[in-house]
Amino acid sequence: MRGGGLLVAGTTSDAGKSVVTAGICRWLVRQGIKVAPFKGQNMSLNSFVTREGAEIGRAQAMQAQAARVEPTALMNPVLLKPGSDRSSQVVLMGKPVGEMSARGYHGGRQQTLFEPVMACLEELRGTYDAVICEGAGSPAEINLRRTDIVNMGIARAAQLPVVVVGDIDRGGVFAQFFGTTALLAPEDQALVAGYLVNKFRGDVTLLEPGLDMLHGLTGRRTFGVLPYAHGLGIDEEDGLRVSLRGTVRESVVAPPVGADVLRVAVCAVPLMSNFTDVDALAAEPGVVVRFVDRPEELVDADLVVVPGTRGTVKALAWLRERGLADALVRRAAEGRPVLGICGGFQALAERIEDEVESKAGLVDGLGLLPVRVRFGVEKTLARPVGEALGERVEGYEIHHGVATVDGGEPFLDGCRVGSVWGTHWHGSLESDGFRRAFLREVAAVAGRRFVPAPDTSFGALREEQLDRLGDLIEEHADTDALLRLIEHGAPEGLPFVPPGAP
Repeated sequence: MRGGGLLVAGTTSDAGKSVVTAGICRWLVRQGIKVAPFKGQNMSLNSFVTREGAEIGRAQAMQAQAARVEPTALMNPVLLKPGSDRSSQVVLMGKPVGEMSARGYHGGRQQTLFEPVMACLEELRGTYDAVICEGAGSPAEINLRRTDIVNMGIARAAQLPVVVVGDIDRGGVFAQFFGTTALLAPEDQALVAGYLVNKFRGDVTLLEPGLDMLHGLTGRRTFGVLPYAHGLGIDEEDGLRVSLRGTVRESVVAPPVGADVLRVAVCAVPLMSNFTDVDALAAEPGVVVRFVDRPEELVDADLVVVPGTRGTVKALAWLRERGLADALVRRAAEGRPVLGICGGFQALAERIEDEVESKAGLVDGLGLLPVRVRFGVEKTLARPVGEALGERVEGYEIHHGVATVDGGEPFLDGCRVGSVWGTHWHGSLESDGFRRAFLREVAAVAGRRFVPAPDTSFGALREEQLDRLGDLIEEHADTDALLRLIEHGAPEGLPFVPPGAP
């Protein structure tokens, strides 16, 4: 096999396209098939830096790990990073090329990106046995079909078979499958091979009559019914959907090794980016992580994290409006732990000069760290390696703000003053030795009898989660049929479902 492919589309955003794509990648690589993920255009504030210094969506980096290959810019050539409800930064082949409104992007710029997107897909298909593509939103967004470069646009250009994923936990999945198909043009419908039900709870035999009727209505089969799986903890594309849910993930909470648990509160700032930084904390037995948006929720927290954000100045204003800024200043004065990461680190600075991101000019920070931040046009994209608290640390940097540190103790690229730490490094807490050392310091300052587990490996836990996704595909999907699609494309003679696209 060489150059096989499949597009995993969805009836809605958050239907499960990312995890299904990752699961198929993990299942294929376990069969000895060389596979790569691909998403032509991604909209996400959770991103990652590849080894060559390119910024791509974290979901594609996770899928690359599922496929056991190194992530590259080819796997996500276009990344849109929202800066407001109406505009986004456009990242092309891993580098920012400017801000653009949604109207401007869909009005012309998107079409100019079709050729480089297809070139990336074809390069991957020429290198790998199979490429599993992830769609975005729904393929039946009829107002956007003309400029589509991520769903049926690439499926038709590359003649990729399409499997549509639907989230049955939300209800209405049969109508979603039928309506999605019926709103596609005949040429697009010819590529839709069938459906995959996601997040099913209960007895699957009760679902089978509906699947039979769906087949009768559309002439298309269902390739599997995936059960609802708890505790996967896989990277999300958008942070705000899980903010204020109470916990970061649905992970199984192991009992603490010591006598106490450690409570971590994450400020759910606007345009929160790379909130996945705290996943490694949530993976530690005895660490309870929650998102918060009220000052009273910081009172019992042993550690408060101010996470990354695409809008540092906007986040500062939000912290002040909510009373969280005053609560953070009080914590610092009381010697209680605070950690700022990237945009959160910038918010803790004395002052910020921003003529790039917010264009607000000179803005006072919270003044908790002796740092001045000046935003530059060039974005820093790096994969630094260093040492902190006597342990080796790896991370990645994605920021326009350049920090000048005028005091305190060195801490990665930032500094520490008392119980306040700040760094631009995302992903640092995934370094197991450093994470344990950091949590021991936090517990000591907080007066908690918390002991980090000596053997928690975040990398191993992530591998277990990806294997579980592969298991879901292997055990609950018709893998023989999926492999035929990947190798040979959509079957001929699939019926047209009226009315089709207008």
